Amino acid sequence: MAFCPCRTGLVRLGLVGVRSRVKCAFLDPLPHVLSPCNRAVARTLFSETGVWSREYKADTRRKVEQWWHPRIMEQWRMDTLDEKFYVLSMFPYPSGRLHMGHVRVYTISDTIAHFQRMRGHQEVTTCLPDYYRWTQWLFVKLFKAGLAYQKEAVVNWDPVDQTVLADEQVDERGCSWRSGAQVEQKLLRQWFIKTTNYAKPLLDALEELPEWYGVKAMQANWIGDCTGCYFDFHLKMNGEDMGETLAGYTSSPEAVFGAAYLSILPSHRLLHGTSPVRCALERALKTGKDCLTEVIAHNLFTGQELPLVISSKQEFNGHLDTVIGIPDSSEEEASVARSLSLSWRPVLKSHDNGKQTLLNSAEFTGLSREEAFDAVTQKARERNVGGYLTSSKLRDWLISRQRYWGTPIPVVHCGSCGPVAVPEEELPVTLPKLPSLTGKGASPLKHAADWISCTCPRCKGPARRETDTMDTFVDSSWYYFRYTDPQNQERPFKRSLVDHWLPVDVYIGGKEHAVMHLYYARFLSHFCRDQGLVEHREPFKKLLVQGLIKGQTFRAADSGQYLKREDIDFTGKEPVQVGSNARLQVTWEKMSKSKNNGLDPQEVVQQYGIDTVRLYILYAAPPEQDILWDVKTDALPGVLRWQSRLWGLVTKLRGARRDGGVPDPSLLKRKDQAEARKIWENKNYAVEQVTGHFTEDFLLNAAISRLMGLTNTLSNASPCVVQHSLEFEEALATLCVMTAPMAPHLASELWAGGPLLSRGGDVLQQPWPCLDSEYQEIPDILELAVRINNKMCGTVSVPRQVAQDIDQVRAMVLESELGQCLLANRTIKKAVLSPRTALINFLVEE
Repeated sequence: MAFCPCRTGLVRLGLVGVRSRVKCAFLDPLPHVLSPCNRAVARTLFSETGVWSREYKADTRRKVEQWWHPRIMEQWRMDTLDEKFYVLSMFPYPSGRLHMGHVRVYTISDTIAHFQRMRGHQEVTTCLPDYYRWTQWLFVKLFKAGLAYQKEAVVNWDPVDQTVLADEQVDERGCSWRSGAQVEQKLLRQWFIKTTNYAKPLLDALEELPEWYGVKAMQANWIGDCTGCYFDFHLKMNGEDMGETLAGYTSSPEAVFGAAYLSILPSHRLLHGTSPVRCALERALKTGKDCLTEVIAHNLFTGQELPLVISSKQEFNGHLDTVIGIPDSSEEEASVARSLSLSWRPVLKSHDNGKQTLLNSAEFTGLSREEAFDAVTQKARERNVGGYLTSSKLRDWLISRQRYWGTPIPVVHCGSCGPVAVPEEELPVTLPKLPSLTGKGASPLKHAADWISCTCPRCKGPARRETDTMDTFVDSSWYYFRYTDPQNQERPFKRSLVDHWLPVDVYIGGKEHAVMHLYYARFLSHFCRDQGLVEHREPFKKLLVQGLIKGQTFRAADSGQYLKREDIDFTGKEPVQVGSNARLQVTWEKMSKSKNNGLDPQEVVQQYGIDTVRLYILYAAPPEQDILWDVKTDALPGVLRWQSRLWGLVTKLRGARRDGGVPDPSLLKRKDQAEARKIWENKNYAVEQVTGHFTEDFLLNAAISRLMGLTNTLSNASPCVVQHSLEFEEALATLCVMTAPMAPHLASELWAGGPLLSRGGDVLQQPWPCLDSEYQEIPDILELAVRINNKMCGTVSVPRQVAQDIDQVRAMVLESELGQCLLANRTIKKAVLSPRTALINFLVEE
């Protein structure tokens, strides 16, 4: 199991098959308490007393879960398997207690993990001691590689949480994703990671991820077309270096020797921060005009010195604020240069065949434009002065946060040496204890005077610690490595272990993280590979992106304020606000405490039980779709009934064994044998379908539907077949095993209490069922029952592989002899294909 400190302390997660960073209390050995009255009538539990309760009522369910939960956890810890399969759910960062969205991701991943374990694959069990020590270690690696840097930037400021937000953490209304406050703009000196250097490799590597369904396009759109690059410039005035480095973007790096100027926006940090060139720029600024300044920009790649121009524009393409003006590649840039009387060197020569070659471009002269593009950018990268292909819309990763609970940035600021990384042997830099966590517009760590004062590791002079902390996205960008080697005190992870476990076979999480978190995690993995720390570039093989769990929200129509349920009157036809009787805006939105529509998982489990909540989450919708949490819908009553029916099947088999003695298949009549054969076929069909859903499309709701179908078949079995057929017992055993990953407590008790085939161990220790060899040899044809207006009319043979395709099945039935006879001249209103059994029902006009 995994333990970690989060903002609310140690939180427990009792889902045993998934590697998560937190453990949640609602699945700890269950806190159900029986009152004295209940104790007197409490049902017995077979595993505890050897007495079987005939019905699966609420008190039986509680006792089952109380009994089996610690035993399943212990069994998981003790089992050892050989073949690796890494199932991982996304890092949670709850702002308080865990919510139902966390429950959904862990339920899905735990279910898949149980399934894979029953197929003989290992699972990962870890803990996280001294975790952020290694986050700091990776930051130092980035810093030494020139990929972590500090600069002034206009940032999004959350006035409630008193911290910086990334653009992605601001919603469409301009409000903070966490506090809901209106975001302000503020100029601060911030730490960045130069992820733009990896934009093109990250874009190209998406081709290696065929099982990132739907997410590849989102990632590619986030990165953008990587058709240009940055070049570094040093700023000068009167021949003196001003200590400012500026990166200018161009989409024509091959023509960079023909640059005429470097242009910045009026909103650029140089005009609003503490830069030594600010005054000179302010003197030159004339709103709405291209303004030539006295500041010179020295191109570190070409050696040219270009004038710095303040653009008349309010914005450039994408998120750019600094561009290189190259007249030969842009008529607009040529017009600016002419209007300011600037000169430039022609660098492009056109030929009769339509091709262009380079002029006046040092060693690149004579190359075709295409050849020069590659040669120039490669040389710039080699000289570490730019050249990394990126898009105009992508920005570097802003990681600074002005809050206490993040990982301290391991840098000290020295008056002589500048920013210096803390030596690796001195990590971790730990957080000091503070009496108050308010920063009043700055980091709370600024008030820790004794902690801030330190010695420079390089010159041994006085220095000050960096007081910003890292965004938690940094921690979550590499944890999948640490999980492979959680106890290592010498390094963040051992390469051989990472190379064995990675890439993650199935990565599960919310679709709201399909861009940011995955982009950062992929960046860190690419960086670690370049550092020789891991073998694989891409960390995640297959993604299972889940939808949200949404709850009803009630907002005051006039103010838009989210109301609590106790402030709402539900007695009328429509809900109104208590007191004012004002009508409300009722919507379904992502569960959030700020919207007063969240659910406490502990309360839900107390009411319905662990297995019921798991089954509801899995059955209510396919993983990628949103769930509208409403216990009045068919999903919750459906899974409650199904659990009772499963219990009833074991009760029926126990009764048959008790009353009828030893099974004797020779007593089965021809009709009984045909029924047993049908059970055998349905069992194999269920194994085929459910296994496919677990391994291919992850439609776990469809898997449950198929198991419900098998349950129906067994529930309709005649007493003689229940008593004497091996097929019934085998199918029930298979049903219990395939139910176990989704409802492990119930399945464990059913396995213990049912006189099933003698197999050693508990149900979760059983191998996953395989298709019988005879079933695989029979023709791949299924007899489909046809109903018209709910009346049975006959059967039609259809290929098994299309048996769940409504369009193909409908067409085959209509083209069949049965369909031509009964449906050819009738108006069909609707055709319903059962997801649970081989049946289609045509609703027609009478």
